[in-house]
Amino acid sequence: MTTLWDTTGAAVVRALAAERRTGGAVTSGNSLTLVVVVAEPDVAEVEEAATIAASKHPMRMLIVIRRQIDAPVPRLDAEVLMGGRLGPGEAVVLRMYGRLALHAESVTLPLLAPDAPVVTWWHGAPPERIAYDPLGVFAERRITDVCRTAEKVAALQRRADDFAAGDTDLAWTRVTGWRAALASAYDTAHEPAVAATVEGDDTEPSALLLAGWLSSRLGLHVPVSKTPGTAIESVSMDFASGTSIKAFRDGSRLVLRRDGQHDSIAPFPERTLGELLAEELRHLDADEVYADALGTVCDVPGLEDRLSQRVHEWNDPALAADPSSAAW
Repeated sequence: MTTLWDTTGAAVVRALAAERRTGGAVTSGNSLTLVVVVAEPDVAEVEEAATIAASKHPMRMLIVIRRQIDAPVPRLDAEVLMGGRLGPGEAVVLRMYGRLALHAESVTLPLLAPDAPVVTWWHGAPPERIAYDPLGVFAERRITDVCRTAEKVAALQRRADDFAAGDTDLAWTRVTGWRAALASAYDTAHEPAVAATVEGDDTEPSALLLAGWLSSRLGLHVPVSKTPGTAIESVSMDFASGTSIKAFRDGSRLVLRRDGQHDSIAPFPERTLGELLAEELRHLDADEVYADALGTVCDVPGLEDRLSQRVHEWNDPALAADPSSAAW
């Protein structure tokens, strides 16, 4: 590991090249560059998650920590790692102070792995508009997490209004297990569903997105029926013949109940943040199914037809009424 204090972007580039030579890396085996935007208190959690993802996907990881944008003198501190605590790949941790934090792309652009797609992940609250953050503008894929905002439903609506092809959200990733179980159960049905309901927390984005996915796939309105407990407690589908399918949680198991058949029971543990991130990095194309589900639940049609290109819009958090809580 090489640590650089009060350094420059050029010095970081040279340090990364030197680390690669020392480690014997002549050609790049990176499949992508992951740019992570995180606040200082959450760095340990992000490093743990990113290390899990890096063990499954060869990558160059750039962790951007914006600190004290009101500091009078811009400053950059960096750690350059080849292997080690952040997994087997290449990693650079960048701590930016002062106005440099508003121009993080000036440091990160020269560090992108050549000829590899770029994925940007905001660990904290997503930007109000992704075009405000140039770290999202140059990325092919953009990962947010509306569950980390105070007003989750409003944040989900903003993601729909601001959507571009290539966007995704970890609230959507969290329902992959539910979608897989329901799709497999529906394969045994011999008639279309006439009604469906998601039981859970109607303020949780994951429950809303699951309902939006069912609505778009089944061609009918699927509500979220509020029940105490976890984000999603159960999902039921009813058919014209009177038969039904129900999937529900039983501790760390998922039970699939179908009329006339024995219950199917499968392990259904809560996945870690690193596992969620690794899933999103498996596919780097636009997620049209997510776009359809998001547009359905937020009543914003045609999201799957939007382009991926964005143009940077200058936004200075320091000019906001409360700079500490302003969105990038």
